[in-house]
Amino acid sequence: MVKKVSKPTGRYAILGDIHSNLQALEVVLADARARGCTHYACVGDLVGYNGNPRECVDRICELGAVTVRGNHDHYCAGPDALEGFHPLAADVANWTRRQLSPEQVDYLRALPYQCVVDGFTLVHSTLDTPEKWGYVFDRFEAEQNFTYQRTSVCFFGHTHVPLAFERTSEVRLGLYNKIKVMLGRRYFINVGSVGQPRDGDPRAAYVTYDLDTGEVELHRLEYDIAAAQRAILDAGLPARLAERLAQGR
Repeated sequence: MVKKVSKPTGRYAILGDIHSNLQALEVVLADARARGCTHYACVGDLVGYNGNPRECVDRICELGAVTVRGNHDHYCAGPDALEGFHPLAADVANWTRRQLSPEQVDYLRALPYQCVVDGFTLVHSTLDTPEKWGYVFDRFEAEQNFTYQRTSVCFFGHTHVPLAFERTSEVRLGLYNKIKVMLGRRYFINVGSVGQPRDGDPRAAYVTYDLDTGEVELHRLEYDIAAAQRAILDAGLPARLAERLAQGR
């Protein structure tokens, strides 16, 4: 007798690059609830750059979100030297290390580099060498990733720019608002950034994935940027970090 395996159902909110921006995160979570999301996942970088690392880690833990490790999670929760980090990011990483509780450090250190959940994959950077934190901006870089992708859909982050790569007989790249996942194709989808968008649009970004319809949809949301900027300045972090939130850079 063959055991019947039920198909996963429900709607996921896929978040990424929250970067300690509690103001943006709360708006995104409220929108996800309003859209009927039943599950949550995160492609990493809960911390870094902004002023509320403890609160953002706690919110993701409370949700029970399936989460993978980002480079800022890795370095903010560990003693590794910050070689290769931009000096601005290194300053914030050192500050963040002092803010996190021992329990939060343990949580971030335990995050996997990649995982498969309900038939799709999560990774922060690339599937071939996720621990090296490579960036994927073009179809040639995505081609290498597809060699290692074993599910039809993989969500990633790291660049803070929402882009989608589709693999058929060739790799195609494009901006997207909504994608219908088609049988026999593979998709490598950047979900954008909740807490520090870098595509010229300062609105928070996240994605919903409906397992029943196979639809992936990108959402952009206004949030209180001024409050997020105040949190940065009140923490004594560089003013440049506050300025860039309004620029989406």
